[in-house]
Amino acid sequence: MSRDSSSPSLISALVHHYDDLVDLLRRRFGDRGFARDVMQDVCVQLLEQPPKAAVHTPLAFLRRVSTHLAIDRYRVEQGRRAWVESMAELPEQAAAQPGQEEQVAARQDLDALIDVIENLPPRCREVFVMHKIHQIPQAEVAQRLNISRQMVEKHLKAGMAACRGKLQSPERS
Repeated sequence: MSRDSSSPSLISALVHHYDDLVDLLRRRFGDRGFARDVMQDVCVQLLEQPPKAAVHTPLAFLRRVSTHLAIDRYRVEQGRRAWVESMAELPEQAAAQPGQEEQVAARQDLDALIDVIENLPPRCREVFVMHKIHQIPQAEVAQRLNISRQMVEKHLKAGMAACRGKLQSPERS
């Protein structure tokens, strides 16, 4: 590691002005512990990577370096804090597992809907399955089946009415 002749003067300036630099950062960022941590980072940086060019005003250089490191560190801590706060808002579990009764009821609803769809008239069933199950746009369904869009809409309305009727029927309860 090659040292520039300015490094010893920077280190001595850092030692001489340490308290002033800590106070500068404390006033700007509001936390003395944070300011001391940043100054420790400045010391490490100067020892590991001394400036390549001569520094003519060591105090101004130290102020700039310490302020830039403090800003970087503050941004990182704000990002972490925001992440932790957003995680605190998430529920412990993604969703509660449905109980046995809810699973049975859902399976019965699904079976009833399958039965209704299977008992639709053939063209109605074909349109309904293409659009609602396979998510094919109505225009494409009309084109594939060589029928008008109005006919597609008519079949979809009939299929939806049949499904709705089955799910709302009193015999389900």
